[in-house]
Amino acid sequence: MIVIADTGPINYLIQIEQIDVSPKLYGRILAPPSVSAELQDSNAPERVRLWIGGPPVWLEVRAPARPPDAALMQVRLGAGERDAIVLAQELGADEVIIVDESRGRREASKRQLHVIGTLGVLRAAADQGLLDFRQATAQLRATNFRFTREVLDRLIRGEEI
Repeated sequence: MIVIADTGPINYLIQIEQIDVSPKLYGRILAPPSVSAELQDSNAPERVRLWIGGPPVWLEVRAPARPPDAALMQVRLGAGERDAIVLAQELGADEVIIVDESRGRREASKRQLHVIGTLGVLRAAADQGLLDFRQATAQLRATNFRFTREVLDRLIRGEEI
């Protein structure tokens, strides 16, 4: 399985010190150069900028081979989301894309990509005994990541969102 990540999930997993669950769950993670650039942006938290400045061997920065199609360019997405979708499509419909933003999730799903978000990564990690889900979501809530109590309750019950 190949996993392609957008900026948000990497950012938040770094902020809550759970980024190391990613390779344990998925092995190698791919991210387009636009994601790397967004993580290095001066507005990104210092911890995030430092992390991406010396990325681990399991993170591969790979550019899509082709530009986004016209339909994708019409959707209001950030460069990281857009490029992650293009890269996932190039690599095949079986691939997993980790994206949180609702427009990006909808567009990826519309393109038959398997979508998971930061909360889904945390739930999968908890299911494998890699972290405490309630503690991780409490840490996540302390950032500017937002989710409803309903979504959290569904994940605690083991439901997909």
